[in-house]
Amino acid sequence: MQRRKFIQSMAVTGTGLLLGSNAAIAGIYKGSPAKKVVLGVMGVNSRGAFLAQKFAALADVEIGYICDVDSNAMNKCIAEIEKQTGKKPQGITDVRKLLEKKDLDALVIAAPDHWHSPATILACQAGKHVYVEKPCSHNPHEGELAIQAAAKYNRLVQMGSQRRSFDNVQKMVNELHSGIIGRAYFARGWYVNNRKSIGVGKQVPVPANLNYDLWQGYAPRRPYVDNLIHYNWHWHWNWGTGEALNNGTHEIDVMRWGLGVDFPNRVTSSGGRFAFKDDWETPDTQTILANFPNNTALSWEGRSCNGFNSEGVGRGVVFYGDHGTINYGGGNGYQVFDYDNKLVKEIKDETPVDASNKVSPTEMLDRVHLQNFVNAIRGDEKLNQTIINGHKSTLIPQLGNIAQRVGRVLNLDPSNGHILHDAEAAKLWGREYEPGWNLKV
Repeated sequence: MQRRKFIQSMAVTGTGLLLGSNAAIAGIYKGSPAKKVVLGVMGVNSRGAFLAQKFAALADVEIGYICDVDSNAMNKCIAEIEKQTGKKPQGITDVRKLLEKKDLDALVIAAPDHWHSPATILACQAGKHVYVEKPCSHNPHEGELAIQAAAKYNRLVQMGSQRRSFDNVQKMVNELHSGIIGRAYFARGWYVNNRKSIGVGKQVPVPANLNYDLWQGYAPRRPYVDNLIHYNWHWHWNWGTGEALNNGTHEIDVMRWGLGVDFPNRVTSSGGRFAFKDDWETPDTQTILANFPNNTALSWEGRSCNGFNSEGVGRGVVFYGDHGTINYGGGNGYQVFDYDNKLVKEIKDETPVDASNKVSPTEMLDRVHLQNFVNAIRGDEKLNQTIINGHKSTLIPQLGNIAQRVGRVLNLDPSNGHILHDAEAAKLWGREYEPGWNLKV
């Protein structure tokens, strides 16, 4: 289906964007499999290894397969899961081969950002459900394709926005929508870290343990350099999406959820690479501002290379209303202040949150989001973060990055977030693909 026809087929309905009457796209799955859920995990050098261990700890969940283009990372994760569970997962280098496995129920995607939507689409086409880490796509067009794939193949796709499953965050959003601070009209979010320079990479031979061609996948080919893998790809446009998508997606999702908004009608961004002169391409300092048709707005500030906290924490959100304020510190607690800044309510949760933790800042709270995904596959629950909502929250920082790259405000169609009257910016809605790697639903 061409993009224009696909967008025309979408209908914005209150709090969600639904495609016809498809149940899976709304997070409901009625074709429940056997009680045991077999997962394959793709990309296990860091976050994926964490997810594999956490999923393996859930009742009646089996990590049947570990998939990675780095044999060292794959073998290490296999050994860890075998030690944890007593059962050795099968290692597979190519995700396309993994998706041929008949006993596989779902794919967990923690590979680099440029693989998120392609792997999601391939998995849906193979009849597998998907848990995909944020961001759900490298660019807006791929987010739309992922929605289309979930609908067409009737698969559940959950994005890793864990805060959607935190009980006190759910309570906070319900209170916001009930008017505890009056009309919430503005939200401010932030993320800080003290990342060091990545230096200037040298072109060197690809290590024997790495299938670099498969690692690049659908992305246009670039030479292998010694400071790229396994983490610094985040800061290169060809594979990564910068701090705005690497971390800002979390705060922006909470802000959009709390404000009760879908697509913006205006987005702008300011910032740059200020801290070091090196190979880092995306901003290390950035402020994104999004306005919505109902006269509300949100802003997100990212500081990758200066870890000075805001409101006493490294990441969080503040909601401002006409009768008060809510301060959310990024974990599972929040504070409510009246219009005179008096604390009138505090919901505490002592679970530690470490904003600088690159693997899982909310490690102790993540389990419930993973359990929700498994329960949804069994038909027992709805997904807490569908691909539709994931796309909406991913799109805002993507638009912020596009505004940053072209250096001007973007005016948008509030029914779908598409860029209006700006051909240069619209070119960044999608991307070029490596010849022979064609992404189709």
